[in-house]
Amino acid sequence: MENPSQNLKTAPLLSLRRFHISEDYGFLLPNPLMPLLNCRFLRGYREQRLAHLVLSVMTMGYVWQRGENQPQEVLPRNLAIPLVEVSRSLGLPPILVHSDLVLTNWTPRNPERPLEIGNLDIIVSFPGGESLRGFILVTVLVEKAAVPGIKALVQAVNAILQCSQNSLLQALQRLKLSIQDITRTLGQMHDYVDPDIFYAVIRIFLSGWKDNPAMPVGLIYEGVSTEPLEYSGGSAAQSTVLHAFDEFLGVCHSKESADFLHRMREYMPPSHKAFIEEIHSGPSLRDHILSSGNGQLLTAYNQCVEALADLRSYHITVVTKYLIIAATKAKGRRPNHLPGPSQALEERGTGGTEVLSFLKSVRDKTLEAILHQSD
Repeated sequence: MENPSQNLKTAPLLSLRRFHISEDYGFLLPNPLMPLLNCRFLRGYREQRLAHLVLSVMTMGYVWQRGENQPQEVLPRNLAIPLVEVSRSLGLPPILVHSDLVLTNWTPRNPERPLEIGNLDIIVSFPGGESLRGFILVTVLVEKAAVPGIKALVQAVNAILQCSQNSLLQALQRLKLSIQDITRTLGQMHDYVDPDIFYAVIRIFLSGWKDNPAMPVGLIYEGVSTEPLEYSGGSAAQSTVLHAFDEFLGVCHSKESADFLHRMREYMPPSHKAFIEEIHSGPSLRDHILSSGNGQLLTAYNQCVEALADLRSYHITVVTKYLIIAATKAKGRRPNHLPGPSQALEERGTGGTEVLSFLKSVRDKTLEAILHQSD
């Protein structure tokens, strides 16, 4: 048998430190507050995008935690400084934007299966439950439906440069089908998002602090600026898709709408904004079609414009259901578990626009782009 006294001699001396037990505080964690997050430890663009998503969702949760009547006016430095730091690195504003909530915030359950809503999850969430999940993931699928259209833009621009009428015609036909698929995909919003939940619960967490009566002077980012800063909330207008389609098709909006849309480009990843600018600076599709005298190209172009106008008309019906009708219902709702009706944002988009007048204007201006052979 082994000598017990010999075992005792070789055993390490007992110490609290070895078990992360404090001499002064016992099992309490001394000074629990962590140091400021340091973005230098992020490895590359993808991690920076994910960090921006997480930090901006935390920011929205902090600012709007008590509702629109009691928003926080100061963002604490331990959140403000790393958010601003990673924002500057990415060229994005320090607030939740479309590229966070949608473009970065999805993951497939099974990578081997098709991208459909039953095979997708969101990465970061805030109040809204299944309706929030549906809102985000339907929008993810809308972006996915736009992929053939984005590829068609590239094909079409190159076809003009190479004077290939057949390739251009094919590209326009593909663009039309993609826009129609976007409209059908947007229709899934009705299946997965409850209008009352969207209006009363989700919407506030998408709202910003510019053109918002609930936060008329903006938000102080502690440790960054002593003066309040103003940033618009998330908006479908921050998606690059329709901006690119408009530039390619030569759709010209009213000054007020165009000013807002151009401001929303500052809320896109710089590389996505650069894609729009590249389309804008490229050859004019409208001029090419009119100078070609090709009736097939003119018809295909007009079908694209009509499909885009139809998409915008359908978007108006969706917004009417989830904003205007929901606002009316909220006013007449008896007290229940949902928050009361929004006052400051009643008929405004989360980006700060008078939403219906804006959407009708961009739809009507889209229709004005229809070409006639005599143009």
